[in-house]
Amino acid sequence: MKLQDLDIIVTAPPAPGWGGRYWILVKLTTDTGITGWGECYAAAVGPEAMRGVIEDVFTRHMQGESPENIEKMFRRAYSSGFTQRPDLTVMGAFSGLEIACWDILGKARERPVWALLGGRMNDRIRAYTYLYPLPHHDLTAFWTSPEMAAESAADCVARGYTAVKFDPAGPYTLRGGHMPAMSDISQSVAFCKAIREAVGDKADLLFGTHGQFTTAGAIRLGQALEPYSPLWFEEPIPPDAVEEMAKVARAVRIPVATGERLTTKAEFAPVLRAGAATILQPALGRAGGIWEMKKVAAMAEVYNAQMAPHLYAGPIEWAANVHFAASIPNLLMAETIETPFHDALITGSICVQEGFITPPETPGLGIEVDEELARAHPYTGNGLHLEMRDEPCDYVNGNAFEGGAPAPKS
Repeated sequence: MKLQDLDIIVTAPPAPGWGGRYWILVKLTTDTGITGWGECYAAAVGPEAMRGVIEDVFTRHMQGESPENIEKMFRRAYSSGFTQRPDLTVMGAFSGLEIACWDILGKARERPVWALLGGRMNDRIRAYTYLYPLPHHDLTAFWTSPEMAAESAADCVARGYTAVKFDPAGPYTLRGGHMPAMSDISQSVAFCKAIREAVGDKADLLFGTHGQFTTAGAIRLGQALEPYSPLWFEEPIPPDAVEEMAKVARAVRIPVATGERLTTKAEFAPVLRAGAATILQPALGRAGGIWEMKKVAAMAEVYNAQMAPHLYAGPIEWAANVHFAASIPNLLMAETIETPFHDALITGSICVQEGFITPPETPGLGIEVDEELARAHPYTGNGLHLEMRDEPCDYVNGNAFEGGAPAPKS
């Protein structure tokens, strides 16, 4: 069995667009007719440029190879161009293709992917979700309203979730880490207070920041949040300053989580060595794929750290996360996004029930992709999947965080 053909679909989730502006789906077919699906998470170039990268990685390193030889294909891509160091874009391309190889292998052996990764360690996977606006909420006002956030959190708990994530401390700016405005700190405290009062001890609070702050600014903010005991303080500073993140971890009594922007064990290992984080959040469609993150999970075990796979993408990456999560002992939880489009794209084949995910028993990733639906929603914009903003922090009028891809208002 050899890898033969590649197809790439760039699909855009309809409004409100949770999960990013577009998702890059890859479909591999073997010479025996077995198909496998993968997803490449956001990269630093646009989807058409990324299409060329994915095609190059496939034809150069994978076409004609057995899908079993994941280690060999990874080393080819990792070493491409005489590098042997992490490359965000190349690894983003390879990651989606690697996920598709596991889907093929599972189908060929008539076993779910988790069974090929050492078996099922976890019968149920604890899920968490971002706080998204409820149908009656104003999409613009939601992001700065502790009251609306608390209402959304209570709704999540009523649906069975035991952890909710939110980020009221924006903006994230291309200028790098900034000192938060005092109003940002006050607003963040107000969010934690309102949400904690709404959910009590029925749910953990997951405080996101997307790497917005300087070391000193992150420490100021984190210490202000300590009375509400968040489960984690996510990516408090930009991800490229590991020793600085370790300073935050030592100064703030909230566990630090990081990893959505990291790729390969070469970038995760320094985080563990420095004590910069005790919760790792790989995005499997960017970080090197399932096999590479199994290695990272093993390294994390040595440091008594836990894994919480990240998701701000489509349901194929989520399916990969689920199989990875099912197979590791040091799982904390896995992010999920529940929208009708996410669900329809994989025809409801994996879902969250009472706040937990049951790993599928069906072969491969255990999903049925609605290819016609994916092709019916092509991406026609010119923005990246996620983007940082040009404007600096506003110390006068306040800041509103709506993510890197603000939701369409219609």
